[in-house]
Amino acid sequence: MSRLNLEPLMTFSDGSYLAISTECSKEGDFSCSVYTVVETDDRTDFRNISSHLLASSTCLTAQEQAYSYTLRLYPNACESMKKPPYLIWHGPRSSGNQ
Repeated sequence: MSRLNLEPLMTFSDGSYLAISTECSKEGDFSCSVYTVVETDDRTDFRNISSHLLASSTCLTAQEQAYSYTLRLYPNACESMKKPPYLIWHGPRSSGNQ
């Protein structure tokens, strides 16, 4: 898996948590993925729970779509889940852009 800009949304009682990743494409579109994350002593497991593309021409709209989608999966998490805006990672920069 390549580098991600994971930002925790909420933590469950077992220590696992939900996290969101936002990326910006070369074309300027934004997409989000939502993961459940389980950390153990020697590894971290990620499971993508966003089953459809959460994307938009604006960062905030893509993040709001991801937040709404996650609330549908976890309706009781409304009070404890972090609301947008979240971090953005624009991806690796080519040597010509540095």
